[in-house]
Amino acid sequence: MKKKNRVKKAQEFQTIIGNRCFESCKSMAVYVKERAEEETRIGISVSKKMGCAVERNKIKRQLRMMIHECILIHDDLDYIILVRAGFKEQSYQENKKDLERCVKKVKIRIRLRQNEEIKNEKV
Repeated sequence: MKKKNRVKKAQEFQTIIGNRCFESCKSMAVYVKERAEEETRIGISVSKKMGCAVERNKIKRQLRMMIHECILIHDDLDYIILVRAGFKEQSYQENKKDLERCVKKVKIRIRLRQNEEIKNEKV
């Protein structure tokens, strides 16, 4: 994942999380916000409760690999992934399936929100 495709600033994290379009599971929560630009940006947040810096960096590396495999970079959305304690209890494959499931559900949710906005504009 290229550095230009990462969300870095705390204010950007707060605006995406404040959008309130999310899906969660045992191991993570995925927040999404629409974006006008073509490139997708992704932010990863791992709490200090997850372990020392080495363990947190390992989790982030694993997540970046999962993201590379299952999220389309040419999407018009920004993603924030908050890692939960259940991440360490599951295997890599289980976490990857959870991520894919959450991303799929949150994309459906954002498309439904867009359709509702279009209907409201017509009325």
